[in-house]
Amino acid sequence: MKPTLVLVGRPNVGKSTLFNRLTKTRDALVADFPGLTRDRRYGLGRVAEREFLVVDTAGFDPVAKEGIVHEMAKQAEQAIAEADALLFMVDARSGLTPHDEQIASRLRRVGRPTFLIVNKAEGMNRAMISAEFHELGLGDPLCISSAHGDNVNALMELVLDSFPQDEEDDEPAGRGPRVAIVGRPNVGKSTLVNTLIGEERVIAFDMPGTTRDAIEVPFERNGQHYTLIDTAGLRKRGKVFEAVEKFSVIKTLQAVEQANVVVLVLDASQEISDQDAHIAGFVVEAGRALVVAVNKWDGVDDYRRQRIKEDLERKLPFLGFARFLYVSALKGQGIVPMLKAVDGAYAAAMTKLATPKLTRLLLDAVIKQQPPRHGGYRPKMRYAHQGGMNPPVIVVHGSALDHVPASYTRYLERTFQEAFKLQGTPLRIQFKSSHNPYASRD
Repeated sequence: MKPTLVLVGRPNVGKSTLFNRLTKTRDALVADFPGLTRDRRYGLGRVAEREFLVVDTAGFDPVAKEGIVHEMAKQAEQAIAEADALLFMVDARSGLTPHDEQIASRLRRVGRPTFLIVNKAEGMNRAMISAEFHELGLGDPLCISSAHGDNVNALMELVLDSFPQDEEDDEPAGRGPRVAIVGRPNVGKSTLVNTLIGEERVIAFDMPGTTRDAIEVPFERNGQHYTLIDTAGLRKRGKVFEAVEKFSVIKTLQAVEQANVVVLVLDASQEISDQDAHIAGFVVEAGRALVVAVNKWDGVDDYRRQRIKEDLERKLPFLGFARFLYVSALKGQGIVPMLKAVDGAYAAAMTKLATPKLTRLLLDAVIKQQPPRHGGYRPKMRYAHQGGMNPPVIVVHGSALDHVPASYTRYLERTFQEAFKLQGTPLRIQFKSSHNPYASRD
């Protein structure tokens, strides 16, 4: 599992700047769920070959008792409780403050690995500016500049060295697909889960120290084995509740990462929201097979049904590869077709693609529509082979492929998906240009 790193500190110490540098975008995945402050953001970070989840929290005041500052502190506390490691940021130019001491006192009691980061240290004597921060009792201060990138890679290598490397591992045979049920609060995830596993079975519990772990539940339906990865905690119907305070974005992201297939649950009685689009976008970014279950379908009239279908096309156009099922989790309607769609999406994600057929499809696609020229040169595509599964990865070899536009890549993706009937899974295209042995000669 990718480690979860949480940025904490008082306001204006550079947490968001470091978040943007680690996620390499100012428009990283944002989870703007009800009840969460708009300053709390979640994204995927990468340093070299290591990936991790990073959380940007609002300014943290652990002693606040009321008002917006208290609400911000509550959200930061939730992120801290679910962190694998904490990156506590202080400001080199402001020096040690009483506010920093209050935060350090709180973090020492958390029991999570904590790295003390002295930010805005560019152009300063690092030994001198870090000396006063030793008294916080959180180990050796690490001086960086999040704005300029100074020492950021060295910092992240140090942090990530304390976690084991993720091992890429295809699903072991015999266990069946790993299925994550995700969605906003109150869309019916827990009802769907209980319908799948049987309402008499008490499976989940909420204990201190276990909130960071996804709950895995093996179950069988119609002779097919599955492993369910739950994001909200499973209990008997009537004991399940999803308050905003209990909804964990981190848990959802981790469940998606661990799944082969994701079931995104939407509420037919509500508008398709930005939160729905954010979750769907993360699933696509993670390369997971996807089934969309529009729940509470039995409770809406024909007019509303037409409206929701139009909204799905308009607001989630990037999910064209996915199956959409209209279900009632409470009444058990549409559950069997939904599981058949899960089986199909899993089969598509794990399919093996023959190199000769891939190459023939590639060459036919190029004849039908050639890639556009770039700087006087037209990319030449020679052959293709499969480079991975879950999602399927197709590696295209040729020359001058560095500038193939995104629109042409999407054209190739559609071509391969239609030819191999890969409904339910995204597909990745990777380009590898051959080396020109004469490029360095006069």
